[in-house]
Formats: sequence, structure tokens, C-alpha cells
Amino acid sequence: MSPLLVIVLMWAVTYPVRWLGLQLGGAALPPFWLAFLRFVPVSVFAALVVPEVLGSPEWARRLVGALASAALMWRTRNLAAGILGGFAAYWAARVLGV
Repeated sequence: MSPLLVIVLMWAVTYPVRWLGLQLGGAALPPFWLAFLRFVPVSVFAALVVPEVLGSPEWARRLVGALASAALMWRTRNLAAGILGGFAAYWAARVLGV
């Protein structure tokens, strides 16, 4: 299959879906769907983070970093502090041999 054909087929599948999503941007949704959509970012974040933390051979260190990061972000509401604190906790756990 030629690369140009693959690109055209990918466009044919992707473009209409994105166009439809943009057209629905101003639609009024029922309260059920508004409440449901509030949890999408949290669910996506969890789906990205949990396999990386628990699916690794060094899961204990990563878990220490993730918990420290979550606690700092919850406490300070500062993303930069959470990221830096999580990295610091991960490296401290690594140095200490956890």
C-alpha cells in the first residue's frame, strides 16, 4: 500500500469525526452528559499514568514519585511544584534503594 493512499485513508476517517465534533461545539447538552463529561479529563489522565507507574519493573519508586506529586499538587494547586516534587521523590527513592 502506498504512503499517499494511507494518508488519504487516514484523512477520510479522521476529518469527518473532527468536523462533527467542531459542529457540535455550541450544542446544549442535557445535565446528565455535562456531569458525565466532567470526569473525562480525570479518566484520561488515570489511563495514561497508572499503566506507566504500576506496569514498570521499578513500580515502587514510580509510585513514591506519583504519590508525592499528587500530594503536592493537591496541597499547593501548583503544577510545577507537583512535577518537581514528584521527580525529587522518585530520585530520592532511587538513591535510597527503594
